[in-house]
Amino acid sequence: MTLCVLDKMGDVELGRKVFIQKCAHCHNDEPGGKHKQGPNLFGLVGSKTGQSPGYSYTEANRNRDIVWDAETLNTYLHNPKKFIPGTKMIFPGLKKKVERQNLIAYLETRK
Repeated sequence: MTLCVLDKMGDVELGRKVFIQKCAHCHNDEPGGKHKQGPNLFGLVGSKTGQSPGYSYTEANRNRDIVWDAETLNTYLHNPKKFIPGTKMIFPGLKKKVERQNLIAYLETRK
């Protein structure tokens, strides 16, 4: 299965693998799943930053006031600390565009 992400199609299955390899250490993506070091990402796409109930976000995340979509996720995932200065996310980002496209395609299915 593929979904349109920005200017290229992202591969959902490859995105699931990126999630497992690079995100699952700190994030859950299951419905009703517990927060880990980072918030549960189920239902992330279409939601506002810093709003997942029960997770303690930084003020920077709570006040960013953006909606997560393919464009904002692409920018954030490339360099989280640049996109949201003051975030506590320690992940340096995904420099490969294809990895970001695939991961976003996967996250779009987690609703």
